[in-house]
Amino acid sequence: MSRISNEEVARIAHLARLELSANEIAELAGEMEAILGAVARVQEAAKSDVVPTSHPLALVNVTRPDVVRPSLTPESALSGAPASEENRFRVPQILGEEA
Repeated sequence: MSRISNEEVARIAHLARLELSANEIAELAGEMEAILGAVARVQEAAKSDVVPTSHPLALVNVTRPDVVRPSLTPESALSGAPASEENRFRVPQILGEEA
C-alpha cells in the first residue's frame, strides 16, 4: 500500500473546509495510513462465502400486532384539560404564530 501524502491529506481537508496546520496534516496522514491498513487487513480476511451483515445475530422484529382496543372518548380525555376547543386541547400561543 502506498503512503498517504501530506498533499492528499491537505486536499481532503480543503474539500472538507478544514483549516489544518502542517503538524496536523502530518499527524493525520499517519492516522489515515493506519486506518487504511486496518481496512486492508479486514478485506483480506473477508471470504466470498460470508454474507455481509450489519449485526452478527439475526434480528427479528418483536412488535405486537396492531389491534384496535377501547380507549378514551374525546370527552373523557379532555375532561381534565384547563381548556379545549373542537375536541382538542387548547394551549397558549407560542412564537408569535397566528391562530
